[in-house]
Amino acid sequence: MIEGIARRDRLVVLAGLVVAAALAWLYLIDMALDMGGDMAAGSGAMMRMQAWSVTHGLLMWAMWAVMMVAMMVPSAAPMILIFARLDRSQGSGRPYTPTTLFALGYVAVWAGFSVAATAMQWGLQSAALLSPMMVSTSTILGGVLFIAAGIYQWTPLKYACLKHCRSPMAFIMGHWRPGRWGALRMGFGHGAFCLGCCGFVMALLFVGGVMNLAWVAAITVFVVAEKLAPKGEWVARAGGVAMVAAGIYLLAAS
Repeated sequence: MIEGIARRDRLVVLAGLVVAAALAWLYLIDMALDMGGDMAAGSGAMMRMQAWSVTHGLLMWAMWAVMMVAMMVPSAAPMILIFARLDRSQGSGRPYTPTTLFALGYVAVWAGFSVAATAMQWGLQSAALLSPMMVSTSTILGGVLFIAAGIYQWTPLKYACLKHCRSPMAFIMGHWRPGRWGALRMGFGHGAFCLGCCGFVMALLFVGGVMNLAWVAAITVFVVAEKLAPKGEWVARAGGVAMVAAGIYLLAAS
């Protein structure tokens, strides 16, 4: 009986995560196709991308927030599933509410990151360093971003955050807080560690293109691998070396 309930909980939570990630990816695909059509139509897209207003800024923030859901929810799924199982084992009669709050706390951190990403996008576009498809037009900028992200991959802060992301059970047992407010706080905490782990890598979206779906997918796969693969720490290190090498190549070519 208990095992059947636990299995049902896992299926419900997993289904919710899959639907959320799938909807986010569908949104990104639709936006990328729409922008591609605008580019083919002429220079109107250039003017729209440069004409910033409060409404435009909010739309760009929403785009970044949805993109973070698409990219980060897959790697956070094991943590959320384990939280749901442990919350049920603590005698919670309604585990879906605390689990939802945990996930919302996690997403809220990346929504906050999206504010910074939107501001960075605005600054780079104002300086004419981004194309209408939000790709860096400066090899120097691309090189600097690659090198900065690559060096960060080898820092103690990166590995402290990665350790928490790679050890869901240890994180939850070490940061357990009861109740709904506790679940939300735990979600914030996990999101903060996740941001510390992956924030620099997300800046590389400006190098390959924010609307380049292949590039977005490649970064997503890298994040999942360094968090969930058996030798994820070495994936992170190898990725750091590759990023620095790519940055040096771009700087040399500038």
